[in-house]
Amino acid sequence: MKDFTFLGSPASTNHLQNAQDFIGFATLPEQVHRKSVKRGFDFTLMVVGESGLGKSTLINSLFLTDLYKERKVPTGESLVEKTVSIEKKTIEIEERGVKLRLTVVDTPGFGDAVNCEEGWKAVERYVDEQFNKFFQDESGLNRKNIQDHRVHCCLYFVPPYGHGLRQMDVEFMRRLHRKVNIVPVIAKSDTLTKAEIHKLKTNILNDIENNKIKIYQFPECDSDEDEDFKQQDRELKASIPFAVIGSNCVIEVAGKKMRGRQYPWGIVEVENSAHCDFVKLRTMLISTHMQDMKEVTQDVHYENFRAQCISQMQVAMKERNKLKRESAANFDQVGDADKLLQQKDEEIRRMQEMLSQMQEKLKESGKDPAAALCLEPGKRDSVVNV
Repeated sequence: MKDFTFLGSPASTNHLQNAQDFIGFATLPEQVHRKSVKRGFDFTLMVVGESGLGKSTLINSLFLTDLYKERKVPTGESLVEKTVSIEKKTIEIEERGVKLRLTVVDTPGFGDAVNCEEGWKAVERYVDEQFNKFFQDESGLNRKNIQDHRVHCCLYFVPPYGHGLRQMDVEFMRRLHRKVNIVPVIAKSDTLTKAEIHKLKTNILNDIENNKIKIYQFPECDSDEDEDFKQQDRELKASIPFAVIGSNCVIEVAGKKMRGRQYPWGIVEVENSAHCDFVKLRTMLISTHMQDMKEVTQDVHYENFRAQCISQMQVAMKERNKLKRESAANFDQVGDADKLLQQKDEEIRRMQEMLSQMQEKLKESGKDPAAALCLEPGKRDSVVNV
């Protein structure tokens, strides 16, 4: 038997009220999600540090790929006059239907030369070039297919054998901290004990504070977030700078395969939080704060660059208008003299025409022009006046 609802009944009234209460904008997040997944995501990661600190290995461990298959270890002779270069590689990664176009920018040669005073210039130039390219594309007519290659995050590798930041590290961060999100990383932390790691982290944070360097700041958690997320956020903040280990080798321990390094005295597991901060770095970089770093790049670093460009354009426009006004005033001053010169030139031209006409008439009459001019006083006077 079918159930019928008659108009005017209480069930019909409740159904109509529910239908009227539902408008449909609650599905907007789903629409945005579908379009975003279809379009895919872009992320540009820069790694900076001297050779031998495990930058390539860490990137391969983070994204489970092999970006540097043909990388060769440089010789000592090649590092004497080594200059900083920029290498960019882009790969597409897909996970559960979500596509990520990852661009890794490497800086081979940084910190390898004998004189490293200006090693930061090539990196700063590259960051500014990407900002400028995005600014030009954004200001153009066709803005539909703008490629975003701005650097969203910079992993700066600090060597484990120091007592804090070196002068080269401080100079680099001071030059770049207002243009890119800097995340300091202690490389090869398996060479240090837990006490040494804690002391090195404290020294690095003190150097950053004393030199007024602004590294990437984690956003504050919203009040409606669950307690687990808040605890995770507190642990991530307490782990900066991240002490990491990278490995391309998969070893088997107790029947379980894992990425790690095997030494005569034991095994270091890359994804073990008790051994290093690799999992925390991956969680921050990929799972929790990737979108926030992109927003900071857009809303803070790029907007500062854009405002600076617009102010420079306005100053240049004012200077140009000032020069135009000065040139116009100078033109008005010399205008009267130019008019007098033009009048004199016109008078000379008319007299020359009269002289040529007189010579033509004398030739037609068969007389010598020079003699005729000498014999005829009136014409001679006119010629003299010319």
